[in-house]
Amino acid sequence: MDFKPQFIIIDDNLIDQFVTKKLLKKGLDVNPLFIANNGKEGIEWLLKNSDNNESLIILLDIQMPIMNGFEFLDEFARLEEDVKEKIEIFVISSTLDTEEIKKAKENKYVSDFWNKPFRLDLLKSAFR
Repeated sequence: MDFKPQFIIIDDNLIDQFVTKKLLKKGLDVNPLFIANNGKEGIEWLLKNSDNNESLIILLDIQMPIMNGFEFLDEFARLEEDVKEKIEIFVISSTLDTEEIKKAKENKYVSDFWNKPFRLDLLKSAFR
């Protein structure tokens, strides 16, 4: 990757957070890296930091308490265009539900859907 975007992991599973964080730090030298435990925390972080991000990659889980990934995407759609244009969202989930996978892939704000644990080469190839 020639550019250094910021990353935020939106996932309630502490093990998945840990694995993804290690993968990004070791494989892509990502720093800083932000973590939100659900979609609500993710939206709040975006609203608080929207003027700071030059480019941001969101790694979004689907199944979470308080606000799930689809509810997050609904709230994300309401954000200002100048905020949304700096953000790329990848849904990363362990769901086997074909309807959820289809719904995620068809969302206009989602760049791609990857199964957990995702492979670092997928992320790298998304920016070539």
